[in-house]
Amino acid sequence: MPDVKITYLGHACFCLEASGYRTVIDPYADNMVPGLPVLRVEAEAVYCSHGHDDHSHVASVALTGSEIPAPYSLKKLEVTHDDAGGKLRGMNTIHIFDFGGLRIAHMGDIGRSLTGEEQNILQGLDALLIPVGGYYTIDASAATEMVNQLRPRVVIPMHYRTDQTGFPAIAHISDFTARFDRVVYGGDSLVLTQETEKQIHVLQYK
Repeated sequence: MPDVKITYLGHACFCLEASGYRTVIDPYADNMVPGLPVLRVEAEAVYCSHGHDDHSHVASVALTGSEIPAPYSLKKLEVTHDDAGGKLRGMNTIHIFDFGGLRIAHMGDIGRSLTGEEQNILQGLDALLIPVGGYYTIDASAATEMVNQLRPRVVIPMHYRTDQTGFPAIAHISDFTARFDRVVYGGDSLVLTQETEKQIHVLQYK
């Protein structure tokens, strides 16, 4: 089972790297997210949760064309973006990567509570990449409830505002972190292994 390096590229964009294979999720468009630099990365694969420009700018990702096989199996869970059956913001794809036993879920722009069936599918996660900023997505309170329902080993928040970056309409990261007794900060990446301790980890893009 390979270790997985999770690198935060800003907003809701991450790179998952294992066995020399890089997967980028939810790349944002140029000059789209206030405070974030233009995104240009190289990878073997790219996935998007939905079609909004802050999550679907695949032109930011140069695909290598490598024939290295993906070191994971992938399950796509199609859910409504909002609690109005998708009438407000359409659909959203949750990507669940299984690296031979290490399971990582990127929740995309989830903007509603999970159904019981969805909760069952998402049990047993080693890492949960979850939006916490509200307005377009679930807010800090709903994200905390989701964390308590799913009980992943590692929680990495995304889609929030900081003092330097993010949409003005979404909440500051502190709204989420203030709800937990212990939060780990620092670095733009985390190497997920079977031994990684349970934690809330705020990654910082380079």
